[in-house]
Amino acid sequence: MTDSFFESIYNYPSIKKEDYKAIMSAHTKVEFVKNEIILNEGKISNEYFLIKKGLFRSFVIDYKGNEITTDFFSPNDILIEVASLFLRTPSNESIQALTDCEVYKIEFNDFQKLYSTIEGFTEWGRSWMSQQLFMAKHRAVNMHTQSASQRYLELMIQNPQIIKEVPLKYIATYLGITDTSLSRIRKEVLSQSENLP
Repeated sequence: MTDSFFESIYNYPSIKKEDYKAIMSAHTKVEFVKNEIILNEGKISNEYFLIKKGLFRSFVIDYKGNEITTDFFSPNDILIEVASLFLRTPSNESIQALTDCEVYKIEFNDFQKLYSTIEGFTEWGRSWMSQQLFMAKHRAVNMHTQSASQRYLELMIQNPQIIKEVPLKYIATYLGITDTSLSRIRKEVLSQSENLP
């Protein structure tokens, strides 16, 4: 594994070149197979992962017993259940591999060591968490202010791999719509793109 993968994810000005060696050595390569559950609801998360290859989703079971996808994770993302990992509480979500995947795992205790010994890593962590809060707020607002078509288009622009490789039923619940509505939106978007000059 080259330094560049870790440097692209843990990208922060005050992390020194030599710090990346310690960061890299704290991670272990792991592979998951398609449909494997990485974290079960009710379990406490003890690690997080840097995604090298593959796609994942997080999901909850609603009051009717339906699976609702809450997020997608793709290459160069950090696959994490933040609340469970840092608050040491049982997870409200499950995490599933949607394809065969290659990731780099770091245990909670190893993360804590890096966080307390590498100043730049601490600053990166704070910056990353702020960004996650911003993204969560952005998505919550969009669920109420955008149409389903707008939410689909945003997902298509931001993460086309999800649109291409993830089953429709997972994308539909993520967008808060039915499979039928999603099929209609996809047809409309395809039709509009074909009519562009």
